Amino acid sequence: MADEKTPSYEQAREELTEVVRRLEAGGLTLEQSIELWERGERLATVCEEWLQGARVKLAAAMAQRRQPDLSGDSPF
Repeated sequence: MADEKTPSYEQAREELTEVVRRLEAGGLTLEQSIELWERGERLATVCEEWLQGARVKLAAAMAQRRQPDLSGDSPF
């Protein structure tokens, strides 16, 4: 997920917060509002992708934790 063009989750969330603040403040032209809305949609998608990736990693870690160690390396 992390590459040169994709912001971190925190960066995307912070920018999305700013987009929402600007939209709620008003005073923008329709074109500016639409442009900001579209940017917000893209940022929300980035955040959701980061969160989904985190969910997958967490589920994998929890599944691995529940499986007994069959390698024979465990002292118990």
